[in-house]
Amino acid sequence: MQHWFLDSEFPNAEPQHSAFHVIPFPLEETVSYMGGTKEGPKAIIEASGQLERLVEGYGNPGSLGIHTTDPIPVNGGLVHAIKLAGNAMQYAMRCNATPVLLGGEHSVTNAAIDLFLDCGEVGVLQFDAHMDLRDTYEGSKLSHACVMRRVVEAGIPLFQVGIRNYSEEDLAAREQYRVGYYDASTLYRCKDLASLKLSPTFPKKLYITFDVDAFDASLMSATGTPDPGGLFWWDAITLLESLTEGRTIIGMDVVELAPNQLHHPSYTAAKLVYFLMGLACKR
Repeated sequence: MQHWFLDSEFPNAEPQHSAFHVIPFPLEETVSYMGGTKEGPKAIIEASGQLERLVEGYGNPGSLGIHTTDPIPVNGGLVHAIKLAGNAMQYAMRCNATPVLLGGEHSVTNAAIDLFLDCGEVGVLQFDAHMDLRDTYEGSKLSHACVMRRVVEAGIPLFQVGIRNYSEEDLAAREQYRVGYYDASTLYRCKDLASLKLSPTFPKKLYITFDVDAFDASLMSATGTPDPGGLFWWDAITLLESLTEGRTIIGMDVVELAPNQLHHPSYTAAKLVYFLMGLACKR
């Protein structure tokens, strides 16, 4: 392995002595617009070498040990790759570590579904520009556009943040499965994002899936669908802090980075990953 997460500051810790397992999953099978997500995990890991050890307000999560695994092989087909990634996440849990999955396209979150079912009552907190609640897309039930449908079909509660693109099928599924949400238009009009909370009935254990197109296109151009009207950095941080208050984070993924000629999107994604580690330590 050429690089590991934050290799400028920490050794690649042994898996049994790590608080976090970073699992690169360079998946690019069902993208529907601009490609490049297979390069996302590598770009995040390389950019992480420029981060500082400390996360403002959250100390030094890297000191607890970060283990970066080899990338998940994707040449055996989508179903097999998802199974391998799921195994890696399960192994992280057996090591008492938090799995941190780096995509790749959003289909990688399918690998976490069995993890949710094994951990008792878990809710998924999704940051995204899209709902991803279609039943199938372009002939695939494992498409990036269907990944949250697979989550809710498994009986896992879902809450969506930052949505600003809609289809009739998505909206019908959101109503059918009683998905909670703070859409981008609501967030834009809110004068105090820190006041927004999850319902007290939402599960106390959370898995966070963060599609980088939740960020505004001016901040995150390196994704398949850079979309206007999204979150800026402190919007995202404030919402992550507020919505996870009083809860435990059992795992996370950051997906849909498609590196371009600009280096700041990869650095932003890496900084987000490290912030989420700090947040998980406190939560």
